[in-house]
Amino acid sequence: MTTEASAVDHGHVLEDWRPDDESFWAQKGSKVASRNLWISIPCLLLAFSVWLVWSVVVAKLPAIGFTYSTNELFWLAALPGLSGATLRIFYSFMVPIFGGRLWTTMSTASLLIPALGIGFAVQDPETPYWLFMVLALLCGLGGGNFASSMANISFFYPRAKKGHALALNAGLGNAGVSVMQFVVPLVITAGVFGAIGGEPQTTADGASLWIQNAGFVWVPFLVITSIAAWFGMNDIASAKASFKEQSIIFKRKHNWIMCWLYTGTFGSFIGYSAGFPLLARTQFPEVDSLQFVFLGPLVGALSRAATGWVSDKYGGGRVTLWVFVLMIAAVGGVLFFLGIKDQPGAFWGFFAMFMVLFLATGIGNASTFQMIPVIMRQEVGRLMPGLGDGELSRQSEKESAAIIGFTSAIAAYGAFFIPKSYGSSIAMTGGPEAALIGFMIFYATCVAITWLFYTRKSAPVPC
Repeated sequence: MTTEASAVDHGHVLEDWRPDDESFWAQKGSKVASRNLWISIPCLLLAFSVWLVWSVVVAKLPAIGFTYSTNELFWLAALPGLSGATLRIFYSFMVPIFGGRLWTTMSTASLLIPALGIGFAVQDPETPYWLFMVLALLCGLGGGNFASSMANISFFYPRAKKGHALALNAGLGNAGVSVMQFVVPLVITAGVFGAIGGEPQTTADGASLWIQNAGFVWVPFLVITSIAAWFGMNDIASAKASFKEQSIIFKRKHNWIMCWLYTGTFGSFIGYSAGFPLLARTQFPEVDSLQFVFLGPLVGALSRAATGWVSDKYGGGRVTLWVFVLMIAAVGGVLFFLGIKDQPGAFWGFFAMFMVLFLATGIGNASTFQMIPVIMRQEVGRLMPGLGDGELSRQSEKESAAIIGFTSAIAAYGAFFIPKSYGSSIAMTGGPEAALIGFMIFYATCVAITWLFYTRKSAPVPC
């Protein structure tokens, strides 16, 4: 029972937080949770923008005189995924240790480093390749933020509303990729920062580009959102936990199963987002595809934000199963249009199949995250039968939050492996088809796993 003393909040720290208590939620909880969510979303959107900014920058580097091979360009597009995924492993556990308010502020402000670094580096034609690699790795700071952001928001909402809240945070946050792929091609064509933004670069055909704006454009927004996080967000006292307490998830079988499935959904979303601009340019060089590629991440982000309720209503496992079936079919469509890429209209078929893929990944991102709290509520109750209702709820919430963060870390390696798979496939076979066939096989294993553990009639953990 909550005592009078514990019900008093201290500054930004919420000492009493009971989102599943309907009276508490109506009187106080909903407003506080909404405020934290709507500050979290723009912070996460900017994190995705900085994380994937190389997906557009690398496509423009050759135009301003940087003579890199196709494989070297795919390496630059892939490296933010490698560092971002690795950082997510650590970021997954940071919110219960440091608190959501402090960690969101620090992690958002840290993005100023790669944003400013890119802005200065691309202005110097003598910038070495290794420095671009370092900056690409530093962009991974944005990738790490997703794990801590999702873990943080999961503490604020009751179980009945968690799926929708996480879908909004992730979906609108994921929209940062699309925002970036739309904004950057525009801002690099004008000196929007005047003299302080630096001189333009001249392309082979005499056009002027301000590639530095791809980094500089995020700076003022990062400053504003960092300040908003510090003054507007909260820490939840009951969410505090050491790494040792959270590390119990490594003993949970379903943590590892959900890592596999979420790699299939989010790993695909972020990997396709990172690799789509360069893949489209290399396979259809006659098409100015950069003006369209932002639509893919936008479709994926909006479908995630808009479909959380579907899994809440019909079951995350069932939705996830059919998502992977659709993804197998869509990759088959991509392979078909690559096979006829010299024919009129092939690009638009290729593009349409990728839109279906992005749509499916967004729906699957929401459904897999809806599954995790449902699974852990059942699993913690089975594995720790001595817990009372309150203890069971708190333990399952903490484990769910840690698993949400950790699965997002593992899945984020898709941002490295998908672009790198394209590059390796093109280098070894002359085309990306081998990589795409590998993706189809992986999705088939996801269908089998989802059915075996979560959706068949006698599934061990139905959800």
